Amino acid sequence: MKIAFCSSESYPFAKTGGLGDVAGALPVSLAKQHHQVKVFIPFYKGIKPKKIFDNYGYTKQSGVEFYFIKNDHYFQRDGYYQDGDCDYSDNLERFTFFNKKVLELLKELDFSPKIIHCNDWQTSLISVYLKTAYSGDNFFKDAVSVLTIHNLAYQGLFNKDKYHFLGIPGQYFGIDGLEYYGQISFLKAGILFSDVVNTVSPTYAKQIQNKEYGCGLGGVLKRRRGSLSGILNAIDNKIWNPKTDNLIYKKYSKITIAEKAINKCKIQKDLGLKVDKNILLLGMVSRLTEQKGLDILSQSLDKVLPGCQIAILGVGDQAYHRSLKKSAKKYKGSMAVTLKFDEELAHRIYAGSDVFLVPSRFEPCGLSQMISYRYGTLPIVHETGGLADTVSDIKEGGMGFVFSDYSAQDLIFTIERARAYFQNKKKWYATAKRAMSNVFSWETTAKRYIDMYKSAALNKTKCERMTV
Repeated sequence: MKIAFCSSESYPFAKTGGLGDVAGALPVSLAKQHHQVKVFIPFYKGIKPKKIFDNYGYTKQSGVEFYFIKNDHYFQRDGYYQDGDCDYSDNLERFTFFNKKVLELLKELDFSPKIIHCNDWQTSLISVYLKTAYSGDNFFKDAVSVLTIHNLAYQGLFNKDKYHFLGIPGQYFGIDGLEYYGQISFLKAGILFSDVVNTVSPTYAKQIQNKEYGCGLGGVLKRRRGSLSGILNAIDNKIWNPKTDNLIYKKYSKITIAEKAINKCKIQKDLGLKVDKNILLLGMVSRLTEQKGLDILSQSLDKVLPGCQIAILGVGDQAYHRSLKKSAKKYKGSMAVTLKFDEELAHRIYAGSDVFLVPSRFEPCGLSQMISYRYGTLPIVHETGGLADTVSDIKEGGMGFVFSDYSAQDLIFTIERARAYFQNKKKWYATAKRAMSNVFSWETTAKRYIDMYKSAALNKTKCERMTV
């Protein structure tokens, strides 16, 4: 099957979060299952292709061909989407250009795909162009458009005054098209025009059809429910494996899990925490935003410290930067905050922590809980989205600690439950060993995507179509 995979980022070339991980790993897994895959991303500053042509760069890696769409004015910048904390004012123009050029380049390469897989708002217009400008083009007559929503909260909203730049007929700017409360919505367009839509966990696919999690698009998604599904993300088990991980202090496995304590003592020392293997160490590697539960975590610190320790790594909202630094100063020896992205430190926190915090308000999938399992680090999660699909509670025979009420009170209670459970080391290590057997494989996830592709291609004539 010929697959064109379109994304605004793809690891290892460009990554800001989970989208980059998925767009790096999924195409490789598809290629391993004998599909012909080409990945298209912008030619950002810092990318070094093996070959550079007039309008694109090219690299082949792990059986996948990567194409980097060139436009120095739009993409040779320090950030992918933002200058500091502010979105680039010309993001509409930047990603409209990218969407158009992907389709043009496919024709230039004479690669007529069976599947055009788009991801998030940045590539959503591709589905619109297939149904409008290219609707009568035989080159794309068999192409099925797929849209994966990685996070519904990011929708690509722009001033309607820029609509003319899209090159899409004016009749499509309306309630049944690209219009969203007087603005242009790239993501809404992708949801309506794509042949099939999926998101990154089964629970999140259900949640986003209601008002609480729908981010204003719940009704639109409910209209597409017949073509909407959830496929759980996965992790790279070669990268996230304490038995072979060269970034952690001491490698270990299920058999040698007692050596996990060496990682704990080392990370405590390096972060300025009191070295004590018997105190519960909570780890967190995350964007520091309200979505990730920083509001209720901040409200909980005075109750859980210094009875526990906490190590936080990440960047995000400046208000949380300030409050966390203040708390770390107050609880010196019990709390460490590192405000940057540090791959090595991330691995060491996963390996050295006893518990991993994922208290997200909402979470489309979440990778942290999957990674923490691999390191025998038991997760504390809010029961939402992909967290609900991957973590069940200790008291139900699971390998984590789950709270259902999104509140500081419930989070505090759950941390205290974990601390009590930690006192029985024999039981704790038995659970940690079981957790390490969890393998969230991209091979399995890729097979589910292939099934979705085949079903969509088979039922192409029956797929819902955008009508105005």
